[in-house]
Amino acid sequence: MPSENSKENSMAKKTKEARIQVILECTEHKTSGMPGTSRYISTKNKKNTPERLELKKYNPILKKMTVHKEIK
Repeated sequence: MPSENSKENSMAKKTKEARIQVILECTEHKTSGMPGTSRYISTKNKKNTPERLELKKYNPILKKMTVHKEIK
């Protein structure tokens, strides 16, 4: 009866997910006046980092590393 055990284990614990998906958008691209946007999707633990993320990522339109900030 291993199938009954697996059902018990999967239903025994219900926790609220701490990891959420966030969108990171380039800050330099807006001011450059070039068309398009550079955006990345990432995840963060909202319990450990409640403030907005700020990471250096590659912008393929500007062809350089730029600061990308979390947008809401």
